[in-house]
Amino acid sequence: MSGDQPPPSLDDLDSRIKQVRDQQTWSETGPVAPGGLAWALRLTTEMVAALIVGGGIGWMLDKSLGTRPWLLLVFLVIGMAAGMLNIYRTAQRITRAAGAADKAEDDNSRST
Repeated sequence: MSGDQPPPSLDDLDSRIKQVRDQQTWSETGPVAPGGLAWALRLTTEMVAALIVGGGIGWMLDKSLGTRPWLLLVFLVIGMAAGMLNIYRTAQRITRAAGAADKAEDDNSRST
């Protein structure tokens, strides 16, 4: 770095961030919603992560307590339940968002 040139200011960075945000695609209600494949990948990832965490905790406890395989099985079931709960909550959010988008479209079509 040359010693004569000061680092860019935070105001410059802020203005560049605002410029990029303005160029993004926005709908009337906010950012464009992700498609079906994105939601499917998110739900799958949440389920797999919950199973891995539950299985990992059960495996570590089994290894340290010598109760092989019971705690692994118990925590796999707990991880599966947690993953399904996360999927249910996310599906509810998706449904509410889709309903709000449909309502906004209906309101826009009626007003024109």
